[in-house]
Amino acid sequence: MNQPPPQLTTPSLTFTQLLSSTPRGARLARLLSVSQLRSWGAPPDLTERAEIVVAELAANAVLHGRLPGRSFRLTFVFDAPAGRLCNDVTAARGDRGPQPRPATDASSDTALHTNGRGLALVAAIADRWEMLPHPPSGKTVRAEMVGPD
Repeated sequence: MNQPPPQLTTPSLTFTQLLSSTPRGARLARLLSVSQLRSWGAPPDLTERAEIVVAELAANAVLHGRLPGRSFRLTFVFDAPAGRLCNDVTAARGDRGPQPRPATDASSDTALHTNGRGLALVAAIADRWEMLPHPPSGKTVRAEMVGPD
């Protein structure tokens, strides 16, 4: 019998954490992401990009996706052999989807205080991002990045 040998695959590494929907929780999300990715041996370029993306998505979860008494969730799935990182930030409130502003839209300097350009930054740094509903009332913003070859 000629059967191909079984392929050994390295499982993806996963990290998930609930964090308080506060500015402190958003800062902790950024710090935890860097610490976790470094412990997994992720490439420095990928870790730096993920740090920026997590900072923006966690800040948005706190500012726009917060419901009193509810946390937000940070999740990473790292496929080390492929150098691929998927990170999700899930917020409790999903009635408004993210609305990225073009980075060139300079209609008002004061607009930065209420409607920043964070999602435009995420779109520029991540290889792909999307918003997914998270029933019953939340949403997940997923960003995917691939490290250097």
